Amino acid sequence: MTFTTIFRQFFLLGWISFGGPAAHIGYFRRTFVEQLNWISDREYAQLVALSQFLPGPGSSQVGFALGYRKGGLQGACAAFLGFTLPSVILMLILATLSSSLTDSSMFQSIIHGLKLLAVIVVADATLGMFGNFCRNRISIGLCVFTAAALLIAPGLWTQILVLIIAAIIGRLWLMDSLVAHRFYSNKGLSSKPLIAFAVLLLIFPLLAGVTQVTQLFSDFFQAGSLVFGGGHVVLPLLQNIVGDQITQDSFITGYAAAQAVPGPMFTLATYLGYQLLPGAPILGALIATAAVFLPGFLLLLGVLKNWEALANQPALSGAINGVNAAVVGLLLSALYQPVFSSAVLSGSDFAMVVIGFALLRVLKLPIMALVGLAILAGVCI
Repeated sequence: MTFTTIFRQFFLLGWISFGGPAAHIGYFRRTFVEQLNWISDREYAQLVALSQFLPGPGSSQVGFALGYRKGGLQGACAAFLGFTLPSVILMLILATLSSSLTDSSMFQSIIHGLKLLAVIVVADATLGMFGNFCRNRISIGLCVFTAAALLIAPGLWTQILVLIIAAIIGRLWLMDSLVAHRFYSNKGLSSKPLIAFAVLLLIFPLLAGVTQVTQLFSDFFQAGSLVFGGGHVVLPLLQNIVGDQITQDSFITGYAAAQAVPGPMFTLATYLGYQLLPGAPILGALIATAAVFLPGFLLLLGVLKNWEALANQPALSGAINGVNAAVVGLLLSALYQPVFSSAVLSGSDFAMVVIGFALLRVLKLPIMALVGLAILAGVCI
């Protein structure tokens, strides 16, 4: 598949993917599993599970892996650029306009409507994956256990612990004869990306003080290397990086903008890079953005080949089944917090979600039509 084809699919999604990582996973599943059949639901769940164990932007890593499957490294880059470019463009615009746009009531109303759409998309993805991966009492129990654990004690360590427990239980009681298909070429990269990650992580801190550019790259690369658990976790790391180089108000404005625009929250780095390199703000924005995403992608490329080998061992099929059930639980917990809790603020909001869910599931209304209706609902409610 060509670079242009992959880029186009992800570029269209990049403009409408509001709601954070859980919503992105929902958008990807509906587009690439249900509509385009690029990948099976089983294979897709494996990618989502893998993204939970690696540092970096989880949903972007899933998109990167989908692009890699269809077009190798070129396809992975096309997926990343397509999905991230809309958010980068919007963050650059907001960086120049500061808070004048984000504070307007019309802008907030539109964003509110699109957050309601994110609730619908995540609910649809959760229901679809539940039907595929939770077909007996044990897998249903793992799903419920995972969701309950994360709702009661949200956090990175809870997430890692429940995935490990799910893998153990799956290995013991969910083993079957169905083995995942091979869906990556044996020619895929392995050691080179990991070596590149280690070199960049170790060398750039030594060069950090040479120029503002090397300092900027080093700081944001280290932040991207240490973030487990998604975009919200990167906030305190980036806050420590910028320190008193930009004002607290400016930092909060950038964070609010990253939540408001579609695409990955890691593009907060775009806004901060623009502010931190005033002599060449566009260059600063691009360097910071590339640096914060790069570690997660290098690690993903290094692990994909081993992940394929593990997924194709019959002895581990049960563990994979357990993790797949737990992934459904992860989505279910994310459906409530942060997606539902930040979007549904009244009975009218919930009514819009119910109507939108029916339009999506029953009438099969296209996502772009739902985007228009969500914007209209946000303005009118």
